[in-house]
Amino acid sequence: MALGVIGLLSLGLVYTGWSGRSRPSVPDGARSGDLTLEPCTYPTGDGDRAADCGTLVVPENRRDAGSRLIALPVVRVRATATPAAEPVFRLEGGPGQSNLDFPTAGWLSGNRDVVLVGYRGVDGSVRLDCPEVTAALRRSADLASERTAERFAGALRDCRRRLADAGADLDGYSLPQRVDDLEAARRALGYGRIDLLSQSAGTRTAMIYAWRYPASLHRSVMIGANPPGHFMWDPEITDEQLRHYAELCAADEGCAARTGDLAASLRATVADAPDRWGPLPLKKGTARTATLWGLHEATAAAAPLNAPTTFDAWLSAAEGDPSGLWALATMADLIFPGSFVWGESAATASIDSPAVKAYYAGGGDPGTILGNAATDFVWARGRLADAWPTSPDHAEYQRVRPSDVETLVVSGSVDFTAPPRVAADELMPALRNGHQVVLAELGHTTDFWHNQPAAGKRLLNTFYDRGVVDRSGYTTQPVDFEVGMTMPAIARVILLMLAGGALLAVVLLGAMALWVWRRGGFGVVASALLRSLAAAVVGLGGWFLAILVVASVWPGLFASGGLAVVAAGIAVGLCVYLAWLRRGIGPGLRYGALAAAVAWGLAGAWLGGHAVAGLAGALTAILGAVLAANLAVLVLDIGRARAALRPRT
Repeated sequence: MALGVIGLLSLGLVYTGWSGRSRPSVPDGARSGDLTLEPCTYPTGDGDRAADCGTLVVPENRRDAGSRLIALPVVRVRATATPAAEPVFRLEGGPGQSNLDFPTAGWLSGNRDVVLVGYRGVDGSVRLDCPEVTAALRRSADLASERTAERFAGALRDCRRRLADAGADLDGYSLPQRVDDLEAARRALGYGRIDLLSQSAGTRTAMIYAWRYPASLHRSVMIGANPPGHFMWDPEITDEQLRHYAELCAADEGCAARTGDLAASLRATVADAPDRWGPLPLKKGTARTATLWGLHEATAAAAPLNAPTTFDAWLSAAEGDPSGLWALATMADLIFPGSFVWGESAATASIDSPAVKAYYAGGGDPGTILGNAATDFVWARGRLADAWPTSPDHAEYQRVRPSDVETLVVSGSVDFTAPPRVAADELMPALRNGHQVVLAELGHTTDFWHNQPAAGKRLLNTFYDRGVVDRSGYTTQPVDFEVGMTMPAIARVILLMLAGGALLAVVLLGAMALWVWRRGGFGVVASALLRSLAAAVVGLGGWFLAILVVASVWPGLFASGGLAVVAAGIAVGLCVYLAWLRRGIGPGLRYGALAAAVAWGLAGAWLGGHAVAGLAGALTAILGAVLAANLAVLVLDIGRARAALRPRT
């Protein structure tokens, strides 16, 4: 029975790892432009909607007449009412993120289809994954450091070479060719003119669509518009926004009580941040990088990584408690390396390589408050502009071009990622039928979708239906500097959890060893429970102990994916061995069983760790270690039993 359970669970881990990597494929005999659809359902915040799901076949590189074909997934969420209005094609941001997840599709009026076309390089049959980059970032001692920039750029070059050697024509992964994919889907679906709904980096795709195929578009809404040259942060505009936040802080009684000038306090703390929080090193560049992501959103919808919580962490550091900065850096270490499809991200962002090269040729950051650490990270201090050369397709779209398409630009007044001033100064003059709405004290796209949704629905639908800009449903929502769960509190919860789990694992292993030494081993039921449930607890605690040790001594390995595999494999192997060990077993078998339990535990942890990506991979690594270590001692038991049944001569 035990072997059967272990076998089924192991097959489940293998299947999970395999199924998570499935991609759409080009059907036999398919030609460019072919679209196949079948009925499906699509989940939204308003419940499942009837939809059509299928595959669009397109050339990998339209500049090459002999280019191979690739497949892109397509989802059409069907209108629920008639007569049908123009369909909405939705464009996600990123770059390096999927275009297939749109839980707020139900916001749009029921008389229009909503269409999602998977992004080439992310959602399609060819995915520009770069595990080399993820591994390099997880070994980083500081995401904004010179050393990390070198490793990042080197890993991206290695990834580019590997993908090219595997047959990928990387020049085809450009924004203009993504737009051509959308146009091919429009034609294949039989639509006339369509509407666009884009956000963040996706707005660049919408701009290029309007420039390439203006006759195909009816209206376009851009949320958090990103004009050419702005796949990087302008440090002087960032400082300007920080000074605006300082004014908001001064008008808030609680915030004003902590600092007379938020921007000045932030500058002073950045310049004099401590190197450690107790025994734990503080990655100051990583904390500054995470800070700009924290400043994207202003409301609780993005908590805990939002502006009030981020400012609270810096003010706490100014007051002598740097734990919140440690928490910020830790979150960045855990989240950033695996959050993007790095090859596609580089291919998309490369359209702005000339602007990035000019920025670094001019000396880079001029001495601003945060030192523009986020740009230093995502562009590897300018090295990514050469590590991933831009596609020839991008040359004519690196400047704003005029457009007659009726366009609504929605900006948040405290959006650090897509500042409203940039859209107003650079984009709006080129939109002959453009309108900009600036929503007071809201940040980036999360704030738009999660705050005052009724007003947002009215704004979108009245514009799509009649071309009317109706922002009457919005009321000014002041920034709330009162933080619920603070970053220092999060840091203490993390530390308590790690220390408590590590202590529990050590105590449990010690108690088991003492019991075996004194009593000679465990009974059948106790052994089974210890080899399963207790082993999982010990594996988790062993991982926690490894995190504490590595974070204190080798911070560059703190977020390494192999840490959970090694720690869980060893800890689980020891636990299973002690629960199995009984008096009367000879030294040869004892040592052999110990080696087998640990070795198989490590192998199982490796299998489980590769079944699921991200932090969940640590949990499946523990499960894999438990299964494999138990399999090792079961095999030994079966071998001993068979040996005992053999007739003696």
